[in-house]
Amino acid sequence: HVQLVESGGGSVQAGGSLEISCQVSGKFIGRHCMAWFRQAPGKEREGVAFIVSTNLNTDYADSMKGRFNISRDNAKNTPSLRMNSLKTEDTAIYYCAAARASCVSGSCCARAPPTYWGQGTQVTVS
Repeated sequence: HVQLVESGGGSVQAGGSLEISCQVSGKFIGRHCMAWFRQAPGKEREGVAFIVSTNLNTDYADSMKGRFNISRDNAKNTPSLRMNSLKTEDTAIYYCAAARASCVSGSCCARAPPTYWGQGTQVTVS
């Protein structure tokens, strides 16, 4: 059974940076994607960034391209999201997610429905 636990959320001023991480416990069977989603108050959950577990290809939502960077430390089994040039509209609960998917491209991962979710970590930009 796979469990995901996010860490590193907090408050930051607009224009600043923050990095959040996701600790993965358990073992995936087969290929998979890792992803970050977010949900702002009063809005639907949206995909932020996606990474293929095997080749580390990535994809991002348009509004995050150039500002956010998803990476994965395979030795620690820890996907992270580095967020730069943060805006007040980036305020949200950020969720780590994993999907069983045999993807090669990040865009494929962006279309894969998550199988596992973390509990979320709050990011507040003011």
